[in-house]
Amino acid sequence: MNLSLLVILPILNALLLLPFKEAKQVRLITLAGAVVQFILCFFLLYLFWQEKTTGNTSLMLFENNYKWYAPLNINFHTGVDGISVSMILLTAFVVLAGILVSWKQEKLSKEFFFLLLFLSAGAYGFFISIDLFTLFFFLELAVIPKFLLIGIWGSGKKEYSAMKLALMLMGGSALVFVGLAGIYFNTNINGAHSFDMLQIAQSNISEDIQKLFFPFAFIGFGIFTALFPFHTWVPDGHSSAPTAASMFLAGISMKLGGYGCLRVATWLMPDAAHHYSTIIIILACIAILYGAFATMMQTDLKYINAYSSISHCGFVLLGIGMLTQTAITGAVMQMVSHGLMTALFFAAIGMIYDRTHTRQVAQLSGLLKVMPFISAVFVIAGLCSLGLPGLSGFVAEMTVFMGSWQNADSFYRIATIIACASIVVTAVYILRATGQVIMGPITNNDYKSLKDAAWNEKLAAVILITGIVAIGVAPFWLNDLLRPATDIIMQKISAITK
Repeated sequence: MNLSLLVILPILNALLLLPFKEAKQVRLITLAGAVVQFILCFFLLYLFWQEKTTGNTSLMLFENNYKWYAPLNINFHTGVDGISVSMILLTAFVVLAGILVSWKQEKLSKEFFFLLLFLSAGAYGFFISIDLFTLFFFLELAVIPKFLLIGIWGSGKKEYSAMKLALMLMGGSALVFVGLAGIYFNTNINGAHSFDMLQIAQSNISEDIQKLFFPFAFIGFGIFTALFPFHTWVPDGHSSAPTAASMFLAGISMKLGGYGCLRVATWLMPDAAHHYSTIIIILACIAILYGAFATMMQTDLKYINAYSSISHCGFVLLGIGMLTQTAITGAVMQMVSHGLMTALFFAAIGMIYDRTHTRQVAQLSGLLKVMPFISAVFVIAGLCSLGLPGLSGFVAEMTVFMGSWQNADSFYRIATIIACASIVVTAVYILRATGQVIMGPITNNDYKSLKDAAWNEKLAAVILITGIVAIGVAPFWLNDLLRPATDIIMQKISAITK
């Protein structure tokens, strides 16, 4: 399979929209393209499993390598392992659901869907890239559409939020570039520098060089995934973004950072990962607790989900920082789980806002009586967030905790206990918000005439819930998908003497 199709299809889909003016035509073409992407991603999963079942032990499958800029040894080198495939599947779920939720988008609908499709192309390209320069190219491709989506179609302080998000993420990109340049200029593959991750992983970058450039790469990617204290763009960006953009931001874009922290910083610079692991764990624990307690103080539903995303993404960084295979597997599971769960939460919040024109918890009550489907979606997203068994959040967080506890040192055990304590705080704000918004009597008579979810909203919610339940009830398939890839990462980490 040629992985370039994952990038080419959404770009062609976006370009195909240009001649059309009617919103209905634009929506149908966009949806058709998203369905094709969705099917293609599952076909990739099938082919990947088929290759692994037949005994293919290659580090990356379906590799394609084309010369892009020979003087600097830059190649369009693509391939996937289990981690990449899981991120690609997550992207397909969120893209399809986001387009369905935006079905009634009337304001500049062609431009809106055009930008969403370009966002998806950037995400797919990022996850299939083996060449570091190509990976950085697709990371940058996904920044500008976010700025426009918030600045044009957002609400509230949209110009401020869009500018803050763009500047913070561009700052992160600048740090990432310094880290990647440091890796590139300190590799010597057959007498030449290299951006190729497979070649770099087999070379030996000196420990001093790793310690110098690891912070640039890890912090740069960490900014994308709400690394404390560089998380401040998250609440403003998510709260001002339109529903689909919020789903993309939290469900996909924040995962680019976690993936980069693991795939680039940790895998390629394992000495430095060991050296800085204590700092990573401390920052992750701060993010987990700070995000949870800050969420308790919020009165706006979008801010509740945005601050809780800071807490939940802290588990990703905690799993990476623990440097055990179980914890790293849990970190990737958490990326997939949080992507699905937070996209579902933002979708439910968007549905509520479209009907009630408010996101203030104090102004909402008794929605279960008039909007049973939307209310059920809201509750499922909340229960996944607080870690109810049978849903993906429980599986992912427990895997991180189990992997963290494998470290016998008291520091790691204490950090694990602190992270576990956040579950109680999460339960408080989720149950309180659910009780106020969904349960109880209807206090506003205007709400009695509200309509429940439309077909497109129901389909979007069912798609995301299917992914959440598939991981929560039968997590073994995702664990088996990730295991060979995490084995490779652990071989690099285990070879380092602590």
